[in-house]
Amino acid sequence: MKRFAPRFIRRSAVVAALLLAVPAVAQTPAPSAGGPRVPSSRAEIGLSFAPIVARTAPAIVNVYAMKAVQARRGNPLMDDPFFRRFFGVPQGPGFGGPNERVQRSLGSGVIVDASGLVVTNNHVIEGADEVRISLSDKREFDADILLRDPRTDLAVLKLRGGKGAFPAVQLGSSDDLQVGDIVLAIGNPFGVGQTVTQGIVSALARTQVGITDYQFFIQTDAAINPGNSGGALIDGAGRVIGINTAIFSRSGGSQGIGFAIPADMVRVVMQSALSGGKSVRRPWLGASLQAVTADIAEGLDLARPVGALVQSVRSDSPAEKGGLRTGDLITAIAGQEVDDPDAFGYRFATRPLGGTVEVAIIRQGKPMTLAIPLQPAPETIPRDEVTLDNRSPFAGSTVVNLSPAVVEEMRTVEADKGVVVTAIVEGSPADLTNLKAGDVILEVNGVTISRTADLVKATAAPSRMWRITLQRGGRTLSAMLPG
Repeated sequence: MKRFAPRFIRRSAVVAALLLAVPAVAQTPAPSAGGPRVPSSRAEIGLSFAPIVARTAPAIVNVYAMKAVQARRGNPLMDDPFFRRFFGVPQGPGFGGPNERVQRSLGSGVIVDASGLVVTNNHVIEGADEVRISLSDKREFDADILLRDPRTDLAVLKLRGGKGAFPAVQLGSSDDLQVGDIVLAIGNPFGVGQTVTQGIVSALARTQVGITDYQFFIQTDAAINPGNSGGALIDGAGRVIGINTAIFSRSGGSQGIGFAIPADMVRVVMQSALSGGKSVRRPWLGASLQAVTADIAEGLDLARPVGALVQSVRSDSPAEKGGLRTGDLITAIAGQEVDDPDAFGYRFATRPLGGTVEVAIIRQGKPMTLAIPLQPAPETIPRDEVTLDNRSPFAGSTVVNLSPAVVEEMRTVEADKGVVVTAIVEGSPADLTNLKAGDVILEVNGVTISRTADLVKATAAPSRMWRITLQRGGRTLSAMLPG
């Protein structure tokens, strides 16, 4: 990467934490019947945001995440997977022997329920063995991780102990936002102490950010800096309308382009945690979509390239049950226009399970409306989770059987056969072989792998050479590895 190349940076960890975004103020006169307006007098220009800051800041917390990691001493070559794979790792001082150390990260969180429910970014607490929460009034509590959702980069925590109700901020609707609405960021950037910054909503429905699976971010120019991950974006009524998660920067500091996860997605994750779920259950479409290019738009006689084009439809999926076909152009869902597949994915994922949702399409030039069932992806076969510990390149990997539910959860490409890798132990043969979570193992030494039991059997005996075929990101890869 070039020195000043732009990059997206998640606002987490190393420095400090607390963020909150706030717009209009309690003393502001009510908007006119025509909607938002600019200040009309010196008195209005002199209004203060202090009442909203005083009311919402107590619900913004510091999130301390701690985890034990293996540190290596001595020769740095021993950290190279090549040397460790083929020459082993001598133990002891000066030879890269492992010794445990504690890694700490610091981010922000928002109390969204008086019972002590905290929402933060998943990357703030990822891999943590212990999480501790510090409130603005200096009280500290241990916290349990109720739910982690890497697909949205959100996590829900629950404070342990405490007497009485905790200060909390209500979740609003991110669909009520308009470009130009005022927001405030309250946090502890770079560890300098609590700081308030003001900005506006710069854009809505940003879908080309590349941070999470659901690309539909609120963009703001309120200053967001390291230590602010997991803080809240708040509307004029003092409600959370987003969780700040990243910035676009050339320098590593704020340059006026920050991104927040919309509150409507936050609500889905929070409700899943409240229901006792360990993962988020979302509607499953069962169809693959592609963006509409200028050439496709011209071929379909569209005025502009918008919508999501259906590439394929899975048999017995909600898409098929609802009448969706390959070649259909999705233009809206529940009355809201769809610009691209990311926008559709967000809108569809934030619908509640049960019933149907109206999806507007164009089929062969004719507009139609379909009722798509809102059903979760099914687990058509048991997972039969297995962690391999034999003498093979797969030792240290955890695999499960494929099903639509697993495909959705692991964000992998659906395959007709194979088992999918869900986890890799750091430093294990599987890690050194460069296996990754989401890989679908298809064949081992000429044996077709259809179930986890097939992989266990195929790797039971040592081999001088391992021939492996797997699928990664839609590509089929083959490799020969020494035993």
